[in-house]
Parts: sequence; structure tokens; C-alpha cells
Amino acid sequence: EGAGAAVIVASLLHDVGHLLLDEHCGQTDFLAQDHDHETVGSEWLQRRFEPSLAEAVRLHVAAKRYLCATEPGYWEALSPASKRSLELQGGVFSKEEAKLWAQQPHAEEAINIRRWDDMAKVAGVSTPPLEHFLCKVRALVSNAQA
Repeated sequence: EGAGAAVIVASLLHDVGHLLLDEHCGQTDFLAQDHDHETVGSEWLQRRFEPSLAEAVRLHVAAKRYLCATEPGYWEALSPASKRSLELQGGVFSKEEAKLWAQQPHAEEAINIRRWDDMAKVAGVSTPPLEHFLCKVRALVSNAQA
């Protein structure tokens, strides 16, 4: 879709906070509370990548809240687990919250991450191999450390 490397890598790594928190491993009640995976992931990414990438990851949960408030049918299309996590993460934005949220830097990138995440859940869709994305990851890590 013509996206830059930073938002592509952010999309690839947007749920790294779940892995860092190990919140799914052997836990059947991982949806009992919100562990703020977007903040944990964003803070971890901020030490390794440019700030805009980490900020888009931090905002990706709020992007779901935004899309539910502004796009007819979005909430209805969510899985039961996604609806449950949405409630734990603050629920659907009010119209005013959505308007304010959309004005902040990197909101558009976070919306793209959310949309791509939704598309990634469609079974049978082919994607490029991991190596296609790893070259982008390596380049951004090198630039951030330079």
C-alpha cells in the first residue's frame, strides 16, 4: 500500500508487548485484565527504533477504539475476544474522544496497523516471507543505532 518502512515494521512488531509480558502462555484467563501490552511494546521498541515507530505501536489499541466509534460495522466485525479486550482497554471512544485522538501525531499510522492486523486474521491470504520484512527491521535498527 505504499507505506514506509517504519510503519511496516511497526505493523510487524505491534504486539511484541504480548510476548514480553508472556500473558498468553498457559493462561486461560488472559482476557481477565488489560496488561497494557501496547505501552510495554512501545517502550521496548523505543530503545531499538525511531520514536515514530514506537509511538504508532503505542497507539494501535486506541486505533481499535477509534475505528469502532467512527466506522459503521467495525465493532460488529470484531471477534468475541477482540470485543472483550476492547472493553478492558476502555471501550469505544465517544465522538469527541475519537475526534481528539485522530488529531495526534501517528494516529493515521496506528489506524493502518490496526487495519493490517485485521487483514492478517483472514485465513488463506498469502503474505511475503518473513525475510521480506527482516531486511526492513535490520535497516531501521541500524539507522536508530547510528
